[in-house]
Amino acid sequence: MTRVEPSAGEIERAVAALRSGGLIALPTETVYGLGADASNDDAVRRVFEVKGRPSDHPLIIHLADAAQLEQWAASVSPTAQLLADAFWPGPLTLLVERSSSVSPVVTGGRPTVGLRVPDHPVALELLRSFGGGIAAPSANRFGRVSPTTAAHVIADLGDDVDVVLDGGPCRVGVESTIVDLTTDRPVVLRAGGVSVDRLEEVLGYSIDIYVSAEPSTGGARAPGMLEAHYAPNARVVLCAEHEVTEVLIKVLGSATGPVGLLAGSALVGLPEDIVELEPAGTADDYAAVLYSRLRQADRLGLSVLVCVPPPEVGVGVAVNDRLRRAAAS
Repeated sequence: MTRVEPSAGEIERAVAALRSGGLIALPTETVYGLGADASNDDAVRRVFEVKGRPSDHPLIIHLADAAQLEQWAASVSPTAQLLADAFWPGPLTLLVERSSSVSPVVTGGRPTVGLRVPDHPVALELLRSFGGGIAAPSANRFGRVSPTTAAHVIADLGDDVDVVLDGGPCRVGVESTIVDLTTDRPVVLRAGGVSVDRLEEVLGYSIDIYVSAEPSTGGARAPGMLEAHYAPNARVVLCAEHEVTEVLIKVLGSATGPVGLLAGSALVGLPEDIVELEPAGTADDYAAVLYSRLRQADRLGLSVLVCVPPPEVGVGVAVNDRLRRAAAS
């Protein structure tokens, strides 16, 4: 594995790795991705193998621009074009009927494919230089905490990745919103970096969020839909701010190791012996630091992390979703 700063020469090294069937880690605005040439079935299979990801869990294909939609989608509906024009590059994945040229290895055997254009200069330069689609889930072991720095990728995957492009910390910090466009009316399958309010503003009508969690076994319609996911080693417990002291006292009574707290702001009157992580801030700030804080909990050896989620507005919906799934693990 080679970790490199994303100069033009190093991006070409990553392109060469992709073209030879290798795996690369690329920074995006959401999380770091584990990328393979989407047209190379053997390389894509290696993504599943390295992650430990079930082969019936589809991958998202990353594109250089919206013009490539026609190459990967069976057809481009007016709604798909509208959303692509409004939010790409950006943290929005469109689930559409796949083109016949898209391998079922990428889609987990499903007739649909998730497509997006990431909003990160390194990712975009890589995609333009490569010229094709890059199939890329998050660059971590399946079901665990997603990586938002190159160091996270290396800690999780090490030499299983041929080239790691270090583009700094991810700006958004949670995965892309996934919108299913294969139904009569768009449905959000995964909350993410684009809020439902922003989607509805562009569409001009209300849309639904698919709230039922997929079982832990069997294929998923889209990434990130399993009931238990995004989990640190520490047990995650959720509570409202007014319940913090009561919950911490209860957790301390049964915990087998140190207990930590993650909240949006500093709290007073906490029990002794609580490891208080740096406050996460606003919902947007919370999203940007969420995965790094969950990883910090493990580095500190916490047995339990009590989390006070942000309000469920804007990207706060995605943060609450990730915390609920982490707590279900």
